[in-house]
Amino acid sequence: MELKNHSDGVYATTAPNAVSWFQEHADLSQRLIRATGVAPNGAIIDVGGDASTLVDDLLADGFTAVTVLDQSAAAMNAARRRLGLRAPSVRWLQAGITMASLAPQAFDVWHHRAAFHFLTAAEDRATYVQSALRAVKPGGHVIVATFAEAGAT
Repeated sequence: MELKNHSDGVYATTAPNAVSWFQEHADLSQRLIRATGVAPNGAIIDVGGDASTLVDDLLADGFTAVTVLDQSAAAMNAARRRLGLRAPSVRWLQAGITMASLAPQAFDVWHHRAAFHFLTAAEDRATYVQSALRAVKPGGHVIVATFAEAGAT
């Protein structure tokens, strides 16, 4: 709950493009997702999607089954506002990854950039791994990006 309140507070007082982790385009994430060979109608989940522009770029690339999961309503509302009329074509799930209820074998691609560091307890990391194993289809892909050792503490 503390992290959710923090995220909601950040987006209540800061423009999405003014946060330190903002990327105009998540180019590396897009390249990695495309490299999986997922079909345009393949199910992609952006875990901890925040107000990221990845969803915009995935829709622009022709992907039609995109889900954004984040615990911050404020972050997802910022993304919805930015997407405008395209927002209803995205499935929005408000929950933290350790509390999310995801259907088994629902996703072809699991994408998660720069939020894994919030899982500081071993139990949370284990729950995360079990969620990914359960929710990704056999033969699917898991993409997790996090800070380098010299990155944020």
